Amino acid sequence: MASPTDPPTEPLRIRDAVRAVVLDPDDRVLLVRFEFPNAGRRWALPGGGLEVGESHRAALQRELHEELGLTAPAIGPHIWSRLHIVAFFDGSYDGQRERIHLVRTHHFEPTPLLSTEQLAEEFLFELRWWSLDQIAADEGPFVPASLGEHLASLIETGPPEHPVDVGI
Repeated sequence: MASPTDPPTEPLRIRDAVRAVVLDPDDRVLLVRFEFPNAGRRWALPGGGLEVGESHRAALQRELHEELGLTAPAIGPHIWSRLHIVAFFDGSYDGQRERIHLVRTHHFEPTPLLSTEQLAEEFLFELRWWSLDQIAADEGPFVPASLGEHLASLIETGPPEHPVDVGI
């Protein structure tokens, strides 16, 4: 019998996902508050999983429209990457691989297309604009954990030449 520390014998089931750093003209970032069973609250970038046959850009446009009400956003470069190995509570995946794009936009009040109930089914309970100072002053937790550091670098120096691994 395998112990919990033994490497998996089956290949990991990794969900492909896409997220966005949505920045307004004041360099505030739009974050979503998730409340996960057994994991608690997390402030994260908007986005989600790819549907079968969907490209990363198409998935991001769909997700931003559904979650934020943002219509036809200009999807910028793939700036960050993130791989998080953690079993989904429903057993469907062993982790998630995220491509994170920059989306510059005007300031707007998020108006999700999904109902409050539909958002809650996805564990999403709040949308909020954050400044760098607010992120630095709050304990979050944020996803990625180093969000403030990476966001400050992005705002100061612009998009990286190649996507940066932002960790978990």
